[in-house]
Amino acid sequence: MYKVHINPHWEISTGKQTPLDTAILLRLLLAIQKTGSISQAARAVNLSYRYAWGLLRDGEQLFGDALMRTGRGRGTTLTALAEKLVWADRRISARLSPLLESLASELEGELNKMVADTLSKVRMSASHGFAVAALLAMMTEAHLPIELNYRNSTDAVIALARRECDLAGFHVPLGQFQTPAYALYSRWLNPDTHCLIQLAIRTQGLFVAAGNPRQIHTLHDLAQPGVRFVNRQAGSGTRRLLELMLADADVSTNDINGFESAEFTHSAVGAYIASGMADVGFGVQTAADRFGLEFIPMVRERYFFALPIAAIHEPLVQAVLDIMKTPAYLATLNALPGYEASGTGQILRLDEAFTENP
Repeated sequence: MYKVHINPHWEISTGKQTPLDTAILLRLLLAIQKTGSISQAARAVNLSYRYAWGLLRDGEQLFGDALMRTGRGRGTTLTALAEKLVWADRRISARLSPLLESLASELEGELNKMVADTLSKVRMSASHGFAVAALLAMMTEAHLPIELNYRNSTDAVIALARRECDLAGFHVPLGQFQTPAYALYSRWLNPDTHCLIQLAIRTQGLFVAAGNPRQIHTLHDLAQPGVRFVNRQAGSGTRRLLELMLADADVSTNDINGFESAEFTHSAVGAYIASGMADVGFGVQTAADRFGLEFIPMVRERYFFALPIAAIHEPLVQAVLDIMKTPAYLATLNALPGYEASGTGQILRLDEAFTENP
């Protein structure tokens, strides 16, 4: 079975010279940031010292500004310009990863059809999240055939109703917002033909810069003058949840600067704030931790896969369930900040999963 990987690639030019390929330069800058030494960084990325120096000089010539600072006893550090390049690359990767992974999965399917016209596979549509990513990694390691399409929660459930996928990932908050949140998905889920697999419980809340310089603590603080907010895309379960919470707190979305912005992953929201382009966002704790942000917990929620009841005993679905229940996967979930391997792999009827007072 073929496995395809697609990585973002970007170049910079002024239009007057050969574009600068950022791929190797960014690897070198990251290594300098980590080691504080050009020579150690060059070795870490398998470059000669001479080539590394030349690459850095090419970058400085293009920008007309320094990429490094060298101080006695302090080693080599990145300038603000170099750090901006590093953050730009992290933002690009965070924003594009769901799309590229979906495209890679489509290409895998086409290639594998060439060698086996009847290849069976698990068709998965899911919102992008850390528990899902960990599961996909283990499914790939187990050589399970997967067709992945990253979609927001609403579109994933619609795809299931249209029989365009076998597993549809979506998430619903625990507590007072469960009923209105689930009402959106219930339009496409039939209790007579669909059931659920619980994947994990996770915590969502506010992301703010280290030290919380804007002193943001509640949803009302999002409407403070000068506070810049970065949102998830329309249709995402996270944005829908935030809208319900804001309505309950009597905070108008019109009063939030940046509410109509749209990032497609929790990581993209974290990168946006960490790069200084916004003051606050809303998402899962893992993303905040990975970008060195402070996290203000607000609500716990369950992540599910919806699927046809008739598919439960299919061998590939059983194989996915077996992976979910392995000690390795459960340990991976529990190691993710804000995630709990609670009820992982449990099969639920719709009526028992969603009650008034869970």
